[in-house]
Amino acid sequence: MWRNYCQSCTLPPLERLVRSTGASFRRPQGLYISLKEKGKILEVLKNWPERNIQVIVVTDGERILGLGDLGCQGMGIPVGKLSLYTALGGLRPSACLPVTIDVGTNNDRLLNNEFYIGLRRRRATGQEYAELLDEFMTAVKKNYGEKVLVQFEDFANHNAFELLAKYKPTHLVFNDDIQGTASVVLAGLLAALKLVGGTLADHTFLFLGAGEAGTGIAELIALEISKQTNAPLEETRKNIWLVDSKGLIVSSRKGSSLQHFKKPWAHDHEPIKGLLDAVKAIKPTVLIGSSGVGKTFTKEVVEAMASLNEKPIILALSNPTSQSECTAEEAYTWSEGRAIFASGSPFDPVEYNSKVYVPGQANNAYIFPGFGLGLIISGAIRVHDDMLLAASETLAEQVKQENFDRALIYPPFYNIRKISAKIAAKVAAKAYELGLASRLPRPKDLVKYAESCMYSPLYRSYR
Repeated sequence: MWRNYCQSCTLPPLERLVRSTGASFRRPQGLYISLKEKGKILEVLKNWPERNIQVIVVTDGERILGLGDLGCQGMGIPVGKLSLYTALGGLRPSACLPVTIDVGTNNDRLLNNEFYIGLRRRRATGQEYAELLDEFMTAVKKNYGEKVLVQFEDFANHNAFELLAKYKPTHLVFNDDIQGTASVVLAGLLAALKLVGGTLADHTFLFLGAGEAGTGIAELIALEISKQTNAPLEETRKNIWLVDSKGLIVSSRKGSSLQHFKKPWAHDHEPIKGLLDAVKAIKPTVLIGSSGVGKTFTKEVVEAMASLNEKPIILALSNPTSQSECTAEEAYTWSEGRAIFASGSPFDPVEYNSKVYVPGQANNAYIFPGFGLGLIISGAIRVHDDMLLAASETLAEQVKQENFDRALIYPPFYNIRKISAKIAAKVAAKAYELGLASRLPRPKDLVKYAESCMYSPLYRSYR
C-alpha cells in the first residue's frame, strides 16, 4: 500500500489528483447530477437530506482554475467555496449545497483513466446542454423557492456569460468568476484612489485578458464611473481598453470572430499586437492582468507604466502564483518602489530601498461570503448590479490609513468576519432600497442583524 502511494507521487499533478480522489472515493461531498438524470433532476434534488438550502454553488468542471477541464472531478470547487461561505460569511453548513453537473469531459487523460468516476463521453453542448441546465434551474426554484442563491463557478466563458444573462431576470444567481472578481478588484481601485488621487473617471484602464474576469471587471468599473458621473455606460466604457491573445480589441475586429462579450470594448483605434505597444499607445494609469498567463508584465511593460505615471496601479490577478503576470518584487523593483500593486495570488512583503512593501491580494473571499449573506438576510429575490457596487464601496471603506502607509489597498484578512457583516448589511440595504427584499420588516441595524445571523462553529464545553 505504501509502495503504491509512493509510485502515485511520481505521476503528473492532474493524474495524481484523479487517482487520489477517484481511487479513494467513499461518499460524495456534494450532489452529482449527470445527463443520465435528465427528466429526474427534481427527484434527485429531493434526495438531498437537508431541506432548508439557502445557497447552491454549482460547477460543470469545464474551466477549473489552473487545471482546466476536470469533468465531475471539479466537485472540490463548490465544496471549497461553500466552506468559505461558512467560515467567512457565517452561513450554516447544512444550508449549503455543492453541486457538480456532469455533462462529460473533453479531457482525454480523464476519459482514458480507469479511476475517473464521471461520464466517459465528450462534453454535451448546444441544446442538450441547455435543456439539462434549464431543468436544473427550474427544479432548484421549485424545490427550494425563489430566495435560494445559485452561484455559478468555473464554467467556460461560452457558457458562463450565457447562463448569467439567461437566469439573472428569473432567479437569484451570481457568478463569482465574473461578478465576484469584478467587485473585489473595483474595491481595490477605489481604495487606491486615496494613494494616487483623482476619481475613477480620471483614469485610463488597460487589461491583459478579456475573458470572464477581465470583461466582468471592466463592466463594473464602467458602471461605477457611470454612477459617479451620470454619464451613459457607452461613454464610460471608452477609457477602458482590453488586450486579448490577438492584440488590442478595436472596432475593426467586430466583423471577425470577436466574441459577443468583447464587443462593447472594441473602440476606435489602429490594431496593436503586443502589450508593450498597447501601453505606449493607450498610456494607461491602471494595468490589470487577468490573462492566466504568467510573466506577461515584463520589465519593459512595468518600466513603461512607471515612465507614464508617478504611481502606476498594477494588478497582476492571474492564479496560481506561477501564472501571475509579474511578482510583487518585480513590480516594486522595476517601478522603483512607486507601483501600487496587488495580485490574485499571495506574495511575501518586499523590501526595496529600506522600505517594506506589503502586497495586497485581490481575493474573491473578501466579497462573495458577505455578499451572499446580505442576499439571504434580506430575502433578496434577484441580484442587481448596484448590490455589487455597494459591496465594492464597503470593502474599500475598510482600508485604513495604517494600511495605506504600507501601500496596501485591501484590509487585513484577519478581520474578515466583521468585513463580511458590513458588506452583508450594505447589500441587504440595497436590496430593500430596490424593492428586491422579501424579509420584512427591515431590521433597524443591519450590521448587528447580519452578525446575529452568522453561524459560529463553537461547541459547548462539558468539562
